[in-house]
This record gives sequence, structure tokens and C-alpha cells, in this order.
Amino acid sequence: MIRIARCAAALVVLLLVNQPVLGGDDFPIAGTYMRDIACTGNGSARPDLLVTITQKRIESPMGSCNILSRKRIGQTISAHVECKVPGDQPILGDVTFTIRDEKTLNFEDQDHTSDATLHRCSE
Repeated sequence: MIRIARCAAALVVLLLVNQPVLGGDDFPIAGTYMRDIACTGNGSARPDLLVTITQKRIESPMGSCNILSRKRIGQTISAHVECKVPGDQPILGDVTFTIRDEKTLNFEDQDHTSDATLHRCSE
């Protein structure tokens, strides 16, 4: 029984060690953006349109989301998110970012209720 437990523990450690580490290039969309308008400066002039994306979170006036998982295929990054919208209502869903160029992303949510074009701000 102890031998089985040791083998199981070793397998868990091996699986954890062999998880892929995502480098900066695997999540190149981290940054500050303006929703649907070109960003000038750092975006502080229009906080109602400001969207901030990190490897773990998405912050916008519409709500705050934790990125639970993500997958990149070419220029598309899909993410499963847990969001809290106004009123602290939790929502689970899927979002997709498509990189158009180095300064522009297309954003789509699974229900297409908040689709947008995001324009990167200088930081």
C-alpha cells in the first residue's frame, strides 16, 4: 500500500513538473486597451472604456474576471473566465481574443453580447 502511494505521489510530481510554462509570447495581449476607440496616452481620459488584461485577470467597467484557463492557436487566444459583474453576480463563460495587429484585438464573448475591438494604449 505504501509503495502504491509513493508511485502515485511520484506521478503527481512528474505531471506537475512537466506542465508547459507559458512564456510572454504565449500571452502577448497583456496590457491596457480602450474599447472601440483608438487609445491616446495611457487611456486615463476615458476610464469608462478602459480594459486591462493580465495573464490572470481582465478588468473593465463591465466587470472583473479571473482567467481560469486559456489556449492559444495562432492569432487566437481562447479563455475560460469567471467574472463578477455589477451586483457581485458571478458568471462563468468563454471569451476569445483575436490578434489583428500589434495594437488591436477583436474580443468576443460566448453569447456575443459584449463583442468589441480593443486598441492598445501606450504604457
